[in-house]
Amino acid sequence: MKRISFLALVLLAAVLAGCQKNEAVPGDASTNSAAATNTNTADAGGYMLPTGPQAKLPTIKLYLGPETLDAEMALSPMQEATGLMYRTNITDETAMIFALGEPLRAPNGFWMTNCPMSLSAAYISPDGIIKEIHHLEKNDNTPVVATNDDIIYVLEVNDGWFARHNINTGMVIRTERGSLGDTFTRR
Repeated sequence: MKRISFLALVLLAAVLAGCQKNEAVPGDASTNSAAATNTNTADAGGYMLPTGPQAKLPTIKLYLGPETLDAEMALSPMQEATGLMYRTNITDETAMIFALGEPLRAPNGFWMTNCPMSLSAAYISPDGIIKEIHHLEKNDNTPVVATNDDIIYVLEVNDGWFARHNINTGMVIRTERGSLGDTFTRR
């Protein structure tokens, strides 16, 4: 019984954190696969592990110091749970921002179940400050837990992007609409 509960907890953690997404993406190797499904219309309460990537989500322009990214917005529980799963076409132009709505606290974290490419993730506080930058190893289902207890945004990019672009902890991320809080706070 304990083994079943632990397995259910691990599966739930894998769904709620980490590499996420599930729809066909133009240019993705699995775009023409019958396995590609649309998670944007599914109810997260009945979430099943996706079998393919989700389609590209609406984007927002992010400003990180001198750098600009067009980041996909994972805003619903299903979009968050699926993230960049199964994507094989991740480049330095690929970015996804997660507006979690509540702090990312242990034992929850982001992990890389069904993510064939490694990523880098910035863990961001409510005021838009990058507090932590983590390497997320491809296909690793171990949650990368935040060391700060106020992380409510996560920005995933191509592995090593932050280092290549001199983006460090302490930097503020803004959007074309203003601060992250002004942009994503649900009113």
